Order: sequence, then structure tokens, then C-alpha cells
Amino acid sequence: MGIGTKLSELIEANGTNPNELAKKVGVAPTTIYSIIKRDSKKADIEVLLKIADLFGVTVEYFVDDNSKPSTLAAHFDGSEYTEDELDEIRQFAEFVKNKRK
Repeated sequence: MGIGTKLSELIEANGTNPNELAKKVGVAPTTIYSIIKRDSKKADIEVLLKIADLFGVTVEYFVDDNSKPSTLAAHFDGSEYTEDELDEIRQFAEFVKNKRK
């Protein structure tokens, strides 16, 4: 999966569009559309850094083929969640989802 596909998924998941994203990161909309359309493994690092920061993912998310969005979720004291804590949150979310069925 290329950068464009991952970016497109993030845009959709966050209820925005390429034009709004471009405005928020300070680039021309054609830059965002180009990244999505090319779906390559390369993109301007400065743009990716801004996009990653905006969506709360790491830049590695865009280049790691096996990654899922890695949020920068943190405790109220500012410390990041551990992987074990994130797994527990995911398990609880799955439990609630199944309970509603």
C-alpha cells in the first residue's frame, strides 16, 4: 500500500477532504491530490510531517507496509499509552461492539 492510499484512508476516517487538508497543512490542493493519485512510496517529508501531526499518526505509518495508524494518544499527564494499554482499549472496544449486536 502506497502513501496515497494511506493518506486517502486517513482523510476519509477523519471526515475531511483533500482541499481542507491542503489548507490545514499549508500546501496547494494539487500537492495532496498528487500524493493520492501517484500512490508512490515517496513524498515530500515536510508535507508528510505536517500531515502526520495533524492526523495524530507517526510518519512511519506512511512508509511501513504492515502498520496500522499509530495514534499519539496520551494520558492526561502527557505520557503515552503503552502497547499493552492500547491492546486493552482495543479489546474493550471490541467487547462493546459485540455486546451491541
